[in-house]
Amino acid sequence: MRAIVTGQVGVDKGPYLDQLQELAKHNGIDLAVFHVGQMMYAEAPDIPRNRILNIPITRLNALRRSVFKEILRGAERHEHVIINTHATFRWRHGLFAAFDFDQIKAFHADLYITLLDNAQNVHQRLLRDHEIDHSLKDIMVWREEELLATEILANILKGYGHFFMLSRSLNRRALPILHRLLFEPKTKKAYLSFPMSHVIDLPQTLGQIELFKQQISHHLITFDPAEVDEFNLHTAALKAMSAGETTITVEAADGPVTLKTADVAQISSDIMGQIYARDFKMIDQSDMIISLVPELPGGKPGLSSGVERELHHAYEGGKEVYVVWACSAIPSPFITETATRVFTSTDKAIEYFRQKGYIH
Repeated sequence: MRAIVTGQVGVDKGPYLDQLQELAKHNGIDLAVFHVGQMMYAEAPDIPRNRILNIPITRLNALRRSVFKEILRGAERHEHVIINTHATFRWRHGLFAAFDFDQIKAFHADLYITLLDNAQNVHQRLLRDHEIDHSLKDIMVWREEELLATEILANILKGYGHFFMLSRSLNRRALPILHRLLFEPKTKKAYLSFPMSHVIDLPQTLGQIELFKQQISHHLITFDPAEVDEFNLHTAALKAMSAGETTITVEAADGPVTLKTADVAQISSDIMGQIYARDFKMIDQSDMIISLVPELPGGKPGLSSGVERELHHAYEGGKEVYVVWACSAIPSPFITETATRVFTSTDKAIEYFRQKGYIH
């Protein structure tokens, strides 16, 4: 398996992929990870750390080509290879590609993966590790540029179905999911759908959703829309603005981070638009959608407008549509007539997948 993994500055792909390499080694898999940025600095020791984009673009391109030649030679010695790189850079040279097409083509990657993370995590790492003048708006734009460039590369060189966006989240499921995506390519891929914003104050329901995620992720490659979800930034900013507060403090990867309310308000439309587009793309990169509809207080089904839209998108896209209807109310025809199958529990869904040969 050969993969190219991209992601915007601040996603911190390097340590994450090093952990993946250790996990692969533990499982007896020969995986080499080539970090393009680290190799460029090693080849040009005169360049101070985090200043490589300041050098003339002609030297930058020559340095990258030299490193990539070394990678292509080294890749032949390993069964599985990941190249950790960027697809784009936006710097004083403007927006430019962070790769050479002929060398990317020569690598013959099987998969192209873009790692994502929440804006507050990226912002926190940029402050910690880089001297980059940036705004939250920049972070949102850089993410979209990286996604689009990587997806275009994948579609041109390998064809539709070889590009994946994947959360670089902090929970324990994320790394095994990337491992399975690379080394268990025949495993079925599922988009997990469940109510989010209107159950945030229902701990019992949240626990039910978490158990659903754990059970499905144990057997399938899963894509979880909650892993990258900046909607809480949007709502926190709205509350702060109404209270006349100029800052908000939110949890990030390395602890709390303080953001200007006005800066968050500036990206509210980006947050909403990217959630909408990202969730649909994650459905498109899956074989199926599995939706949990829990029972809310009062006996009402926890069926949000977002879940309904996701189910409809999956159905229209020719995906297998599975619903775990975990409530006493009778599902409407808008659920039963578009679902491949409706189950009363996650256990029954898993047993069905076992009978279908999707899991063992």
